[in-house]
Amino acid sequence: MSGNAQLLKDTLAAAKSEDRAALIAYLPAGFPTVDGGIEAIKAALDGGADVVEVGLPHSDPVLDGPVIQTADDIALRGGVRIADVMRTVREAHAATGKPILIMTYWNPIDRYGVERFTAELAGAGGAGCILPDLPVQESALWREHADKHGLATVFVVAPSSRDKRLAEITAAGSGFVYAASLMGVTGTRESVGAQAEDLVRRTRATTDIPVCVGLGVSNAAQAAEVAGFADGVIVGSAFVKRMLDAPDDAAGVEGVRALAADLAKGVRGQA
Repeated sequence: MSGNAQLLKDTLAAAKSEDRAALIAYLPAGFPTVDGGIEAIKAALDGGADVVEVGLPHSDPVLDGPVIQTADDIALRGGVRIADVMRTVREAHAATGKPILIMTYWNPIDRYGVERFTAELAGAGGAGCILPDLPVQESALWREHADKHGLATVFVVAPSSRDKRLAEITAAGSGFVYAASLMGVTGTRESVGAQAEDLVRRTRATTDIPVCVGLGVSNAAQAAEVAGFADGVIVGSAFVKRMLDAPDDAAGVEGVRALAADLAKGVRGQA
């Protein structure tokens, strides 16, 4: 079975045709439970997210700040496994028809087996993977299997990336480029800053694929700001925080839905 890389491409193109940025939500699988995580992801999509990144919980998430680390810890203590992550992708895509990616560090894939992982992700209807710590020069095996199974490979670029390095990364990637808005870990910020706009400009000079900005966006005003220069706005910690701060799981799911609706207005310039 082929994955949904084309659906991701079409979804981002559709947002562009509406003269807006896409809204990309991130939530970890297995948080607060596997079933609860699936409901939260469906709520984000129903609320207005165009795409969801499903986090594969990891014990040493080097890119993630304290909010996502807390959620990952809850998921891992709950016994989440890669099979649960695949189930999350399958059920979220089946319920909404929208593109679902997995965001994961390389070690779990390497241990699981690249062919097995890509085949199962495609079989679940997944659109691809975001791989923040896989060096492009070591990615040939992954990309071979991802291409075979119709999966996008999204690499992360940072403000510190030099132009030559940006060109190497974007030439190898597909789906979109994840532009980290600042140096550091995930988390909400008071301001997303000018670094992000400069990074998008430099990245676009090397590629025609969409450039989406993450790290720091937490409200509609910030989403609108980033939507002014990026093809997509990625929001993670703010969604996770809604779940963590809620008095119960049902309230958390409704908080995610409400935040998605608010951010969707932001990327459409209606905030």
